[in-house]
Amino acid sequence: MKSATIPPLRVTPELRQAAENVLRENESLSAFVESSVVRQVEFRKMQKEFIARGLGASEESKRLNNYVSREDSLAALDAILESHRGS
Repeated sequence: MKSATIPPLRVTPELRQAAENVLRENESLSAFVESSVVRQVEFRKMQKEFIARGLGASEESKRLNNYVSREDSLAALDAILESHRGS
């Protein structure tokens, strides 16, 4: 597959300097930007899938009229938190 380019990105001199200051040994600014884009694409895919699953679960709960009360949800979370504090 042929490679493609990402459009040029205009940034402030301060942002460019900050990015250059965090480059790892032998890492180019281009490699840093590519890595950042790849991570952001993956994050947004996962975020979109997470939202879709949540909306699907909400619809399924409505369809089945199967809900957990806010009080029960918070009590369960409190129990989990307490079990971790006790560890």
